[in-house]
Amino acid sequence: MALRRPALVLLLPLLGCRLLAVELTSSNTKPVVQEFQSVELSCIIKSTVTADPRIEWKKIRNGETSYVFFDNKMQGDFATRAEILSRTSLVIKNTTRMDTATYRCEVAAPSDTKTIDEINIQLTVQVKPVTPRCVVPKAVPVGKTASLHCHENEGYPKSTYSWYRNSEPLSPDTKTNTKFQNSSYSLNPTTGTLVFHAVHKGDTGRYSCIATNDAGFAKCEEQEMEVYDLNIGGIIGGVLVVIAVLVLITLGICCAYRRGYFANSKESGESYKTPAKPDGVNYIRTDDEVINDLHLTSLLRRGRGWAEGYKLF
Repeated sequence: MALRRPALVLLLPLLGCRLLAVELTSSNTKPVVQEFQSVELSCIIKSTVTADPRIEWKKIRNGETSYVFFDNKMQGDFATRAEILSRTSLVIKNTTRMDTATYRCEVAAPSDTKTIDEINIQLTVQVKPVTPRCVVPKAVPVGKTASLHCHENEGYPKSTYSWYRNSEPLSPDTKTNTKFQNSSYSLNPTTGTLVFHAVHKGDTGRYSCIATNDAGFAKCEEQEMEVYDLNIGGIIGGVLVVIAVLVLITLGICCAYRRGYFANSKESGESYKTPAKPDGVNYIRTDDEVINDLHLTSLLRRGRGWAEGYKLF
């Protein structure tokens, strides 16, 4: 009674016969390369009896599959920067971040019992960070909150961030470094945010940030942050001076009204106006008018002097 084909395939190894099946392997299934360098995607035929197996390479990125090597030809943009090495391996030159993907090596061997085999290679192209964008406030009053930001979005893998003050690294944990125990800040290496919860004079300095990943690092230029004291006494004194000046001006205007400098009354239902001075007539001012003018001028000069003194203060 003849054995069926599946049963025969299972018995061949037991009888000391070699199973005729194509089998693939790789020296590195997860290669990592920096951008613009070359990389080899290893695909090795471990066993086959087919003299000329068919080789195909496919790229799988974001759920979409496209041909890299098909019908013995490179496809798409790989035609000018990729080649087959040692019959089955794929070499990509001048890699870019868009080459990060899963690559599938497929071999069809019609003469083998198992006619098709495949192996996946996960390629990672690392990209150096670009100069991060740093935002540092120029001046902050003592006791207030200050937020410093650092970020770049070109590097791959994603960058982590470290902050420096006067070229000295800020510790992520202030408790572990005695130099920063008096500072109340929090540093997030993932987001690049540095927050001072209550700044003091010692936080004044030149701040810079470095973005780092496995491919390299990049640094932004130093920026000065000044922490200053609020002069509460000076502010209160300035407000009082302004109030005093306004009071003096008001008193001067009221005095002028009382002395008739801004008279605007009505007589017999008609507006009273000072009669015009006839040509050739000179009036002699009384002593009271001269004294009132001097008093008003003194008040106005005093108010102006207070205002100028406040500016100097």
